[in-house]
Amino acid sequence: MNEPHILQVLVQIAGAAALLIWAVRLVRTGVERGFAAPMRIWLRHSAKNRLLAAGTGMGAAVLLQSSTAVAVLVSNFVSKGGLATATGLAILLGADVGSAIVTQLLMVRQPILIPLLLLVGVVVFLRGEGSSTRQIGRIMIGLALIFVSLDMIRAATEPMISNPGTQVVMAYLGRDLLTAFVIGAVFAWGVHSSVAAVLLFVTLAGQSILPIHAAAAMILGANLGGGLIAFLLTYTAPAAARRMVMANLVLRGGGAALALVLISALPELLSHLGATPARQTINLHLVFNLVLAIAALPFVGLITAALSHLMTEKPVMNGALEVTSALDPALLDRPQRALDCTARELLGMGQKIEQMLVAVEPLYDQWNSVTAKQIADQEKATKTMHLDIKLYLARLGQTGLDEDLSRRSMELASISSSLDSASDAIARIMVELARRLDKQSLQFSPQGREEIRDFADRVQSNVQLALNVMMNQNPAEARELVAAKEKVRKVEQKLQRSHIGRLREGLAESIETSNIHQETLRALKQVNTAFSMVGHPILLKSGDLLKSRLA
Repeated sequence: MNEPHILQVLVQIAGAAALLIWAVRLVRTGVERGFAAPMRIWLRHSAKNRLLAAGTGMGAAVLLQSSTAVAVLVSNFVSKGGLATATGLAILLGADVGSAIVTQLLMVRQPILIPLLLLVGVVVFLRGEGSSTRQIGRIMIGLALIFVSLDMIRAATEPMISNPGTQVVMAYLGRDLLTAFVIGAVFAWGVHSSVAAVLLFVTLAGQSILPIHAAAAMILGANLGGGLIAFLLTYTAPAAARRMVMANLVLRGGGAALALVLISALPELLSHLGATPARQTINLHLVFNLVLAIAALPFVGLITAALSHLMTEKPVMNGALEVTSALDPALLDRPQRALDCTARELLGMGQKIEQMLVAVEPLYDQWNSVTAKQIADQEKATKTMHLDIKLYLARLGQTGLDEDLSRRSMELASISSSLDSASDAIARIMVELARRLDKQSLQFSPQGREEIRDFADRVQSNVQLALNVMMNQNPAEARELVAAKEKVRKVEQKLQRSHIGRLREGLAESIETSNIHQETLRALKQVNTAFSMVGHPILLKSGDLLKSRLA
């Protein structure tokens, strides 16, 4: 193979690998955008027992095509106290198995699948009415592109099979399994997807490019790399979440290292996993994660308890630096910079309100006067920020602004007012409702409490999306955010009807807490509506939102 030919093959392989990585991400993005809220509720409901938690994690990883995405979602629940650390670890162990199942499904070669998925996916994406329907189309297109990329890799690597240089390099990796293990870990971490890494290694093994033992070592390394991705993404999370992710990293990485030693000592073991190199390596990935989950599930409590002694909460620095405002008076003579500063201040305001929303929900289960005071203090801070923003924009307007900057100033002022109303709904309505529950010694019915918890979780998910939109100004995410407002309205109406149904049945708990239940739902809807306003200016600018809904 001459040098230009080698370069051409390498470019083809790199392009196919890039398409594979992007296609896996496309599927995950479709699932996250279309079904994030139901998935969050589904994960939180898995706390009843470890087997259910592991099964839920496995299902979530199959849908998201990523155990890392599941780890990030679950770390949020553990951080907020919605899940125990041990339960979170059980979910992650199941997610690792789910990730391995995904690779099994994606290695199925059915030529008719590609045109069928592309045809249906494009039609659904272009013709779909709702956001969720369009995301189903996105998922189908992503799956088709995964199959396309794998076929491209197979076609591009065929000329390399008989190349002497390739044989020398791959033979070395077959002898030096430790190097192959490290390469697998680094590659999986670099592309941020153990699924994409494993699919690539299995395809190369199936093409006889990679020796079977080198491919096995790289797949085990990809398991270590996959655990490392989640660890780095949650490095700044509270200790409970970091313990869960660290435990998964230690189990997955340590287990992979032990499996590597076992394969080095008994290389004939791989022959029991399938008839072909591709089948042996992909089955190794599934068997490894399945055995690890079965072995570790009974001990998740002990493992997380042991880590609690080693990983404590990061100490809070006494006399921490005071948070300064982003509203710089020196930039009032530079309107564009001043408006950017206002946007930064609004983002900080939104983050404070998100913290209030997370803190208020547990008060419905157990009143805590300290938490209530912290929410009140946070509300005072957001009130101050809202006033400062209004005054800053008023001073900016005195200098004279062109039409575009004037419109942007009004949009920011409107968003600030909306966020202020969200702060009011939490601090003045929801805290008072939780206080009434405690003072009157009332309790929601189990079904009513679960409905409020699920609804609050849906709103929290939309608040996070709104903060992302404030940062990236992405029209697609802004559209998703505004569409979520209508979904929340419909869910709120459905929950109100469900509550009325319980009143008709004469359920005592529902009758006693009726007003509190209904007012809490309305307050949460108000918070969601306030944050959805973040997307309106972006969609107006892109032409995706009408200035008036009147026909």
